[in-house]
Amino acid sequence: MKSYYLYILFSENLSRYYIGISYDPELRLHFHNTSHKGWTRRGRPWHLVFKKDFSDRKEAQYWEDWLKRQKSHSVIEKVIQGEFIWEE
Repeated sequence: MKSYYLYILFSENLSRYYIGISYDPELRLHFHNTSHKGWTRRGRPWHLVFKKDFSDRKEAQYWEDWLKRQKSHSVIEKVIQGEFIWEE
């Protein structure tokens, strides 16, 4: 069974985080840093600062949506620093 990852990228140029899910976060990072389309091209270079694997896409999607709804740098930084308790 394929794992899905919740990943967080950071752009020093924009001082912003990007949250996404993928089965291959390193490949997605490469895409974000080389693509000529989309919002993320403005923030290059992006750095992978966090990834967490989930057993299925549905669970990874749930946490991606939850984290995006928080709209909080402090919550995102707790996740990155390992201070967030995942309620699985």
